[in-house]
Amino acid sequence: MKEIFARERGPGGSASAPPAPAALAAKVRTLAPSMTRSMQRVAEAVAADPAGCAALTVTGLAELTGTSEATVVRTARLLGYPGYRDLRLALAGLAAQQQSGRAPAITTDISVDDPIADVVAKLAYDEQQTLADTAAGLDTVQLGAAVTALAGARRTDVYGLGASGLVAQDLTQKLLRIGLIAHAPSDPHLAVTNAVQLRPGDVAIAITHSGSTGDVIEPLRVAFEHGATTVAVTGRPDGPVTQYADHVLTTSTARESELRPAAMSSRTSQLLVVDCLFVGVAQRTYEQAAPALSASYEALAHRHRSGPR
Repeated sequence: MKEIFARERGPGGSASAPPAPAALAAKVRTLAPSMTRSMQRVAEAVAADPAGCAALTVTGLAELTGTSEATVVRTARLLGYPGYRDLRLALAGLAAQQQSGRAPAITTDISVDDPIADVVAKLAYDEQQTLADTAAGLDTVQLGAAVTALAGARRTDVYGLGASGLVAQDLTQKLLRIGLIAHAPSDPHLAVTNAVQLRPGDVAIAITHSGSTGDVIEPLRVAFEHGATTVAVTGRPDGPVTQYADHVLTTSTARESELRPAAMSSRTSQLLVVDCLFVGVAQRTYEQAAPALSASYEALAHRHRSGPR
């Protein structure tokens, strides 16, 4: 068994480098909902006016947001920066990108009276931004480690409920098509009983946007305690699920609204991470994966040629 709290991790599951300016806005959107109200004020201020905040000292930003210098520093660290000085540099870089037109402004929410053409445009923008944010904030060191574990796994279990459950099924289907053994139990009790059978050399993946879905965390905990390599795909890198994850892959989402629930954009970002995992594993196992894919394509083509029975 592993020692549950023995690992030292920064936000997002690894001691990685501070996020680049392009990833700062995504980091704010991802982490703001889980921050304290005072830290949210700091995060909202730097997201709304990166150029103005970049010109402020830590004292100035604390006064602007009605918080303390300690809160400003804690917010900077939660966003992935060693200190406020590093956050200021990232803010200056983000401001320069926005001025050059490379960092788009936040779109408005969809309203009940929007014409369908506007709905299409706004949803397309949000989907594109969600993918860009997720890609910018994805820790490729953690991703590579997860790919390595998956490529050599005896068996992989993937846990998810609701929209995340559909993503879990998508990943298992992809892994099965390249000849790997994978399961995505939809019943929470079955997920736990499956997890009990895992051991070192196996992989368990939990997909949960909130990072706090109990029926997803529990099988991951069981798998973790039985020695399996564990991965969390989550929009909350500080959520409870990460305490049982060897590797954390963070997703981003658009701002939630009445007509655009979080499950819509979280599914988009989760599918991007799943595709990255699959392609990485297919690369590592190419000699096995290529014939398996060919065989599955041929089987499906034969079925279509033969027609339904």
